[in-house]
Amino acid sequence: MPGKTENSKNKKGVYNVKIKMTIMLVAIALVTFGLFGTSQAFHEGGVARCEGCHTMHNSLNGTTFNTAAPKWIGTQFQSGAYLLQGETPSTACLNCHGAGSTTSSYHVSTEAVVPGGAQLPMQYTPGGDFSWIKMTNNSIGSKRGHNITSTTFAYDKDSRLTVSPGGDYPALTMGCTGCHNPHGQTRMLSTGSFANTGEPIVESGSYGGEATNGQAVGAYRLLGGAGYKSKDGGASTAFVNNPPIAVAPSSYNRAEVSDGAMVRVAYGAGMSEWCANCHASIHLTSAYTSGTVGLKHPAGNNAAVGATIATNYQTYVSSGNMTGSAGTSYNSLVPFAENETDVAVLMAQQVTTAGPSASSTVSCLSCHRAHASGFDSMVRYDLSGELITDAAGVFEPKSGRTVAELTAAYYGRGDSSSTGNTKFAPAQRIMCNKCHAKD
Repeated sequence: MPGKTENSKNKKGVYNVKIKMTIMLVAIALVTFGLFGTSQAFHEGGVARCEGCHTMHNSLNGTTFNTAAPKWIGTQFQSGAYLLQGETPSTACLNCHGAGSTTSSYHVSTEAVVPGGAQLPMQYTPGGDFSWIKMTNNSIGSKRGHNITSTTFAYDKDSRLTVSPGGDYPALTMGCTGCHNPHGQTRMLSTGSFANTGEPIVESGSYGGEATNGQAVGAYRLLGGAGYKSKDGGASTAFVNNPPIAVAPSSYNRAEVSDGAMVRVAYGAGMSEWCANCHASIHLTSAYTSGTVGLKHPAGNNAAVGATIATNYQTYVSSGNMTGSAGTSYNSLVPFAENETDVAVLMAQQVTTAGPSASSTVSCLSCHRAHASGFDSMVRYDLSGELITDAAGVFEPKSGRTVAELTAAYYGRGDSSSTGNTKFAPAQRIMCNKCHAKD
C-alpha cells in the first residue's frame, strides 16, 4: 500500500500479536478467577497452588504478607498453624470463600453480617451461607449451621454441643477441613472406585466430569474420602465412607424465585452415608429394612421414597394445590437423591425440572443444608410453626424476623407481592407436605 514501509507493516503485525495476546491473557484470567461462573478454576478437583493457602514466613517479596486488620497476624517471619494464612484452617478457607459482601460463585459466607445489622446473608449456594449463624446471638445462631471456628471472621464453636450429633467430632475444632480435604487427594478412578492416590486428577468431580483413560476426577466438592482425618484435632477416627456421586451446575449461587432460575444439584449414591462419617447413629441405613430404626427419618441409599411419596411430590404445588406434573415438580427446597453412580445419568437429571420416581431416595440434604440455613437445625424451611405465610400469602414474621430476612432465607422466594413468586400459597404450611401432602 502506498505510504506504508516494511517497518510499519512489521510494527502493525507486532501490534496485532500484542492485541491477541492481551485478549488471550484476559480470557485466561477470567477462567482462573472464576468469573465465568465456575468455582473449579483454583482447586481443579485436587490440590491447589500452595501459596494460595500457605505462607512460610508471612513474607512475600521481602515484605510482610498480611498486615491488614482484622487478620490474625501482622509480623513478618511468623505464620499460622501448618503455615496457613490464618489462625485456623477455616480462616485460610474464608480468606477467599468468605471475603466480601457480594454474591460470588465460590463464596459461602457474607462479611458484615452481625446480630441486628442491616447486612443480610446473600450467598444462595446449595450448601448455604455460614453467616446465618451470626444473624442472632450465639445460643440461637449455633443451631443454624455447622459452627466453623475462625476468630478472624467472627465464627465461634457451637455454644450448645460438644460433639457432633450422633458422632464424636469435637465442636471445639469444627471447621471447613472437617468435611473438605484441603489438598483434595480423594479421587474417582477410571474404574469407578475411589482412592486417595493413583491416577492423576485432571478435573473437578463436581460438575459432571468423568474419569476415563487412566485419569481420575476429584471428589465432589473436595470432600474427604475413606481414610481421611483432618489435622485440626477432629474426629478420633478416620472417615469410613467415601464421598457421594453428585453433579452441580456451574452457576449455582443465585436466587430461586421461579422454575426458570431453579438451581438443581443431582445427588447420586452415598450422600447420607458420607454424612454418617460424623453422624453415624442418626441414620443407620442398614436398619431400615429390619424395622429397628425407631423414630428416625429414613435417609440413605436404601431409603427409596416409594410410589405414594413420589406421586405426592409430583402433584404438590403448594397448600391446597395438587395440580402439578411429574416433569416440572422439582423444588430445590426439597431435593431428593438417587442410588445412582453413573455420572452421565446424573448430568441428564441435573438440567431437568422432573420430580422423583418411586426408586428415588431421601438423603440428609433433602431436609438440611450442608453449611447453614436461615432456620434452626440447618433445615431448608421453617419448622418453628404451622404456617410459612399468612392468609394474604405474606411471610409471617416470627421472633422479630423481617420479610426481607425470610425472603433471603428462602433464596429469593418472596411474599405474594414479589415478582415471580409461585412457590407459596396463602396460609402455606411447612414444606414437609411436598412429600407427605397432609395439608
